[in-house]
Amino acid sequence: MTSDRSRQKLLEQLRADGISNEKVLEALGRVPRYAFIDEALASKAYVNTALPIGHGQTISQPYVVARMTELLLAERNFRNVLEIGTGSGYQAAVLAEMGLTVYSVERVKPLYEKTRQLMRALGYTRVRCRLSDGSWGLPDYAPFDAVLVTAGAETLPTALLDQLEDGGRLVAPIGPAGQQRILVIDREGRKFRKQEFDAVVFVPLLPGTDND
Repeated sequence: MTSDRSRQKLLEQLRADGISNEKVLEALGRVPRYAFIDEALASKAYVNTALPIGHGQTISQPYVVARMTELLLAERNFRNVLEIGTGSGYQAAVLAEMGLTVYSVERVKPLYEKTRQLMRALGYTRVRCRLSDGSWGLPDYAPFDAVLVTAGAETLPTALLDQLEDGGRLVAPIGPAGQQRILVIDREGRKFRKQEFDAVVFVPLLPGTDND
């Protein structure tokens, strides 16, 4: 179920689907995706699909993780990234495998606690989890070279743009439910250049924190 053959088959599928950044593919190949899902779903660990992780959240489809990572890091040499929506920690682990320090914010306390422990167990010391409202970002640690949002919103919280370093890049799924697209924003001084890419479906970016 978790063999090298299964991982390689997934990577071959991602290449066929258009993922061309080999460093991103290598990072996905190193992350043990089965560790981020329930044991009962382990047989689907290297299937290119999103899976439930409880609390109304999902672990993203590997293609979407690869695509957003590819867009975030294209021709860039970033040192750190703010991730909004830790979830299972899978996306954060991929970013850490790319050599980035990841400040990851989660609003659901049980997920935050579980994922923080998992990051430690897997040795991802570059991933620093925080429990907070993701729309606030992490002003105490700003500015960030990059920002990656893994929850959908109709409009982007301005705090996240404010915390983006000049020359930095933000990637987020933006739009009404059922009409979300990956938005890439490059900051150039006080200007923000925007580009739209793939249609995607993400759980909503919600305010506040949830201790249930």
